[in-house]
Amino acid sequence: MNRVELPYSVGGRSFIGHLAYTEAHAGTALRPGVLVCHDAAGLGEHAKTRAERLAEFGYVAYALDIFGERTAGAEHASRTMAALVADLPTLRGRLNAGLAALTSLPLVDPARTAAIGFCFGGTAALELARSGAPLACTVAFHGSLATSAPDDARCIRGQVLACVGARDPLIPEAQRAAFLAEMTQAKVDFQLLILNAVHGFTDKSVDQHGHWAVAYDERADRRSWQAMRNLFDEHFGATPPAHR
Repeated sequence: MNRVELPYSVGGRSFIGHLAYTEAHAGTALRPGVLVCHDAAGLGEHAKTRAERLAEFGYVAYALDIFGERTAGAEHASRTMAALVADLPTLRGRLNAGLAALTSLPLVDPARTAAIGFCFGGTAALELARSGAPLACTVAFHGSLATSAPDDARCIRGQVLACVGARDPLIPEAQRAAFLAEMTQAKVDFQLLILNAVHGFTDKSVDQHGHWAVAYDERADRRSWQAMRNLFDEHFGATPPAHR
């Protein structure tokens, strides 16, 4: 496994993401690239580990840094996230710059790219898709489905998969209904997977908070990840058995 710090710049600021790929597919043609968007705490082990899991399947995966700074506690992280969600040009600009850093790599096929994200990162991945980025697939895991620019869904160029918890108080039924209407009206090829879980179901570390609304769920994690794998196989081709 190769792990590399890959920098990029946008808006006069510098960012450093975590790139992962293996040598196992070195003799093949260009590989699909997957952008991995982190949660509200910033770029950490969860996003990096998911990037490395994707690399094991033969993808070139890049866990980008959206914040460009370390968050000093939950309040700071919440403010940073909220400021970006309220400023879509800045958020989308950083995401597109991260995608450009990934697709500029000689290993990556820029015509075969995807973006995934967790919690805030799921929201970010959806905003990247709404920006018109050339993504074949976008996958959001327990990320808010709300947006201040729903009309931009018409700019989505690939397929969308949103995986949410049925008991997630941060993504209530009304928000899911609005997302369904948004995607349907824009004629997006999308899936909405609703699992019997609360918020944060892919991240084991959230259990330390001891809050009923946030909890890891092994079945929801496994099933949503498999749904992503199925979508990637459909668009990029199945990976070799040894890497499944």
